[in-house]
Amino acid sequence: MPTRLIECLAASEPLSEVFSDASVLQAMLDFEAALARAEAACGVIPQQAATAITRLATHDGFPLDELTQQALRAGTPAIPLVRLLTARVRAEAPEAAGFVHWGATSQDVADTALVLLLRQCRPILAHDHERLLAALSKLSTEHAGTVMLGRTLLQPAPPVTFGLKCASWHAAARRSWKRVESGFSEASCVQLGGAAGTLASLGDRGIDVGEALAAELGLRYPDAPWHTHRDRLAALLAALSIYTASLAKMALDIALLMQFEAAEAAEPGGSGRGGSSTMPHKRNPTACMLAIAAAKRTPGLLSNFLNGMLQEHERAVGGWQAEWPSVEGIVKATGLALECMVEVAEGLTVDPARMRANLEATSGAIFAERAMMTLAASIGREQAHQAVEEALRQTGSPPGPRDPEGYLGSAEAFRKRLLQGED
Repeated sequence: MPTRLIECLAASEPLSEVFSDASVLQAMLDFEAALARAEAACGVIPQQAATAITRLATHDGFPLDELTQQALRAGTPAIPLVRLLTARVRAEAPEAAGFVHWGATSQDVADTALVLLLRQCRPILAHDHERLLAALSKLSTEHAGTVMLGRTLLQPAPPVTFGLKCASWHAAARRSWKRVESGFSEASCVQLGGAAGTLASLGDRGIDVGEALAAELGLRYPDAPWHTHRDRLAALLAALSIYTASLAKMALDIALLMQFEAAEAAEPGGSGRGGSSTMPHKRNPTACMLAIAAAKRTPGLLSNFLNGMLQEHERAVGGWQAEWPSVEGIVKATGLALECMVEVAEGLTVDPARMRANLEATSGAIFAERAMMTLAASIGREQAHQAVEEALRQTGSPPGPRDPEGYLGSAEAFRKRLLQGED
């Protein structure tokens, strides 16, 4: 399914497909089919009924428009889904119709469908994440010795290497992704609780059916239903938001390096990327811009989800029903930011000569710390600071050596630790 025009700057094609109407519908139908098979395996409903329900639980030919219209009236898509699926089963296998949705409740359908959709998102994001790490590792290695200005509060500071900067992006993405992976694993729980979360309608077979359902869907079976306990989903969404912000930090750095006054690096252009509708000379940081925009959306969406976690008793009135757009929005934002930064990292142009020129344009002022520390050994730090400051006022440059390679400290050691670290 193509990305809708209104979200063309907010979602990638693969994740738009995951959250398409047909995909969401099929996830709900997959729950109903798996529930029937699980119950048949546990002897709760006839095997023939499970076979018929499974055969007919497909989105092909399903009245999607009718479903969405009735969902608004019902307050959940699950109620009209069950009604329409039951009618479809009754038309072809009347004896099986009464066993559709046996013992389940509406939220069981919606929650498990959401978990199934999130499972589809995981490998899409993981694939792009691995591409990003590979590209950043390559950049870091290639530019281990490429010296550039350090910048603090947007002003020139002692030199760093571009390899160290790339390794820092790499490590932040790696750390953030570990939280995302943990969040996906923790959230991969089936939901089956029935009317009040006790599965009373299944008698003493509730846990057996729940475990069989989890096995059918390839999900974990939790200790108990989690209808009003949304902590697992919240942890995943928080991790995705942090990951997106880590990507956007990299995007912001590169966008600043692309400024005309710096011109030290540039994201790839061409094929309609980075142009201007009025200024033909421009090469805009478009991919970086989209990643930054994604990171600006996620805090509000996460806040909405966290606010909705305050849910009443055994079933929420409003909190749970508010979740789907926030979940979809955060996942799509992460996917788009990641796709954009993979494009940037794999095609980044780096200008070491310009980096050196910008460094030298400071006339050595960035080595003021080095001069101060050298003098401090003999006259004390405070007096040394004053002496160097005065020299800078009078001459515009501090005394002492100015070779940038000689004042990199532990930059290379840090670079290697960041690339190899397990943090």
